[in-house]
Amino acid sequence: MSNLLGEFLGVMMLIILGDGVVANVVLAKTKGNSSGWIVITTGWAMAVVVGVFTAISAGAPQADINPAVTLGKVFMGTYTIPQMLATWIAQVLGGVVGGVIVYLVYINHWAPTDNPALKLAVFSTGPAIRNLGTNLLTEIIGTFVLMFGVGAIFTRATGGNPAPGLGPYLVGALVWGIGLSLGGPTGYAINPARDLGPRIAHAILPIPGKGSSDWGYSWVPVVGPLIGAALGALLWIAVF
Repeated sequence: MSNLLGEFLGVMMLIILGDGVVANVVLAKTKGNSSGWIVITTGWAMAVVVGVFTAISAGAPQADINPAVTLGKVFMGTYTIPQMLATWIAQVLGGVVGGVIVYLVYINHWAPTDNPALKLAVFSTGPAIRNLGTNLLTEIIGTFVLMFGVGAIFTRATGGNPAPGLGPYLVGALVWGIGLSLGGPTGYAINPARDLGPRIAHAILPIPGKGSSDWGYSWVPVVGPLIGAALGALLWIAVF
């Protein structure tokens, strides 16, 4: 149970800070309006660091905060299938609650924002150019880099962890790099709970003028990361 609580709280904090920075950049009349992609990717990197530390402190030593990473660790022997499924549920619920909290923080900024797409962008990812096949490929590659990179950071060749407490910062730096280098085409979901949980929140919340939750695209940031993480884990096993 402590592992599930840790994953729930870790994802919740991930979304509060990650979706929060997007809201600050894209919503009207905020202090950070139009501050750009560097701010968003930096905010998400810090969100990962805090989310990982939160998950560990609340009893989830693996601190996946990402169903795709959890799937990858099934191949590594860390989880059974039932454990994976329970972890997935906790992670997605954490994403929903995190999305609701971001909505409340920015409650005065939804109505002044005219563009429904920007409101959805606070909660979930979307493609810069919509092509489901290539969008899927982008998410597969991004999550492959995430999973393989996490494996490289924590491989036995580096002693399992370069220094106590350093791991979360290294993972945050990895996600920062993915956002800067590979995030342009799809907004780098690389995490089904990060996208699906807040998208559910967007669908159920009374956001004025919110428009569609774009469920037609929603499978891409779920399926792509799962495939990418599985491939990354398998290659990591083969190499290390």
